[in-house]
Amino acid sequence: MIASNPFAELSAVISPSIMQGYVILMVILVVVGTILDMMHKKSAQYFFENAKKSEKNAKRTLAGGEKVSLAVQTVANEVLTSSEFKNPRRRASHLLTMWGFIVFVISTAVLIFGYATQADAGVWPILWHLGAASLAVGGYWFWFAIRVDLFSEGVKWYNFNGRGDIFIVGLLATSTFALLWSFTMGAGALNTLFFVLFIASATVLFGSVYWSKFAHMFFKPAAAFQKKVIMADGSRENLPDDYDLTDPAVQKRYPDIPEYMGTNPPNMGLGISREPPRHY
Repeated sequence: MIASNPFAELSAVISPSIMQGYVILMVILVVVGTILDMMHKKSAQYFFENAKKSEKNAKRTLAGGEKVSLAVQTVANEVLTSSEFKNPRRRASHLLTMWGFIVFVISTAVLIFGYATQADAGVWPILWHLGAASLAVGGYWFWFAIRVDLFSEGVKWYNFNGRGDIFIVGLLATSTFALLWSFTMGAGALNTLFFVLFIASATVLFGSVYWSKFAHMFFKPAAAFQKKVIMADGSRENLPDDYDLTDPAVQKRYPDIPEYMGTNPPNMGLGISREPPRHY
């Protein structure tokens, strides 16, 4: 069943050109929504202004090779493996959701533009089903077991936080109804219902980029790379250096340290790392 292209049967009712037009429309909605989101939040403006400010405060100039190395680290860590998540369960859930979504979207585009009328489309139908399943597993795991409100505020699983939850709900609905539509092929009205819900969910997901968290997917890698550059060139976003509080030179520069903490300041402990993270 998962080796069969669900869009091939759909092509008998809806022409491939209409399916392709819908995909293109969704891409346009994502692009427009992302641009409007950046204009509204001024995230791009902040990013470039912060980068210029950091260049002025930099203590050294990074070579081209260093920047390439930092870019590779960003792709390998923050982008491909989501290393910023310290909670292993949250990280696993995010990776299942992220990679499931990527595989699902890419295979959808390939099936519609390359195999819209062919039931046998090689490995792509399998990837389409596995991507949707991975997206659903990661998303439901997050919603029912990991979502931050469940730990910090005791919000029930059925509480919907409007714009804050529209992205994850859109992902869950799209993947769920996509699988149900595929698995009920030939079931008549039930299959049609699942297809309508699948398209409606996808339209809400891609059409609500301006109000959802979708746009941060594009800004997050750039912000992560810039943070690495700031730490490497010494500008540190105007944050103080990491000093040895027992160093006489540091105590001379900051006399409040020996006055309030003594000449041999005690170790302040683990701080936030004292307990395992149970949140974002």
